[in-house]
Order: sequence, then C-alpha cells, then structure tokens
Amino acid sequence: MEGIVKKWLTSYGFIEAEGMGKDVFVHQSDIKSGKPLREGQKVKFDVKDDARGPKAINVEIL
Repeated sequence: MEGIVKKWLTSYGFIEAEGMGKDVFVHQSDIKSGKPLREGQKVKFDVKDDARGPKAINVEIL
C-alpha cells in the first residue's frame, strides 16, 4: 500500500493511506531505514491490525 505522511512527531505519526479512507498510525521502529519521516513524504507500507486500529509496518520511503 502507498500513502503520504500526514503528520510526523518525534518518533511516530500518521500516514494518509491511498484508497483506505482513514489515517494509519506509524512508529519509527517500523521504518526500514530507521530514519524519521517528514510530512508530505510518499511511502510504501504494509498494514497490520492493532488493538487501537490499523498500524503501518515495513515502511519504505519512496
């Protein structure tokens, strides 16, 4: 799945997922490069259902 980083704080943020209709939580530990994301970056990721909602994993910066 692909999307755009909508909001990024110190070590977590939210991705606006294409075609999903809602934002997906992302934590820095789930970014393959280990580098922090920036708002507006395009990313590719997998979605895992978490107790608090969808979570992005295996995140790659495009």
